[in-house]
Amino acid sequence: MADQFDDLFPALTAIEGGYSNDPKDSGGETMHGITAIEARSNGYEGRMQDMPLNFAKIIYKEKYWTSPRSDEVGSISKVIAAELFDTAVNCGVQTAVKMFQRCLNVFNQEQKLYPDLLVDGSIGDKNLLAFKKHFAARDIVVFLKALNCLQGARYIELAERRVKDEKFIYGWIKNRI
Repeated sequence: MADQFDDLFPALTAIEGGYSNDPKDSGGETMHGITAIEARSNGYEGRMQDMPLNFAKIIYKEKYWTSPRSDEVGSISKVIAAELFDTAVNCGVQTAVKMFQRCLNVFNQEQKLYPDLLVDGSIGDKNLLAFKKHFAARDIVVFLKALNCLQGARYIELAERRVKDEKFIYGWIKNRI
C-alpha cells in the first residue's frame, strides 16, 4: 500500500519539472527540483540532466518528508503534512518547520491549549503533541490558510530583496499557495 509520500511525489515533480539551469534561479542547476549541490552531497556523480527520478525520490523522501517528520504530522492531518512537505521543498526545511511552529504558537489561545513552542526549525515531540491538541480544538483549514499566508509573504519578501526572483514569484504563488 502506498504511503502519503508516494501519493504526493508525482504532483511535486510535475511542479518542479525536469532539467533546469536558469542563471536567475538561486538553486542553480537542477533536475526534478533537486539542486546539483544536493545531488552531489547524496552521492550522485553523473550529469544532472541524466539523474534518474528514483534518485530524486530518495532525496525528497529522506530530506523533505521523513527527516522533518512530515510523515508524523500526516498521521494527525494529511493536508498539513502535504503543505509542510511542499513548503520544505520550495522554501527549505527549517523555514517550513518554523512557519509550522509559529502558527502553533499564535493559535494556542494564549497557552490555554498548549504551551508556546521554541521556534527552532525542528519538529519535536512537543510540537506533535501541540499539533494534536490544536487539531482537536481548532479548524485545520484556518491553520492551512495561516501557513499559506506566511509562505506567500516569504515569496513577496524574496522578490522585493532580489529583483531576479520577480521572474519566479508568479509561478510560486500560482503553484504553491
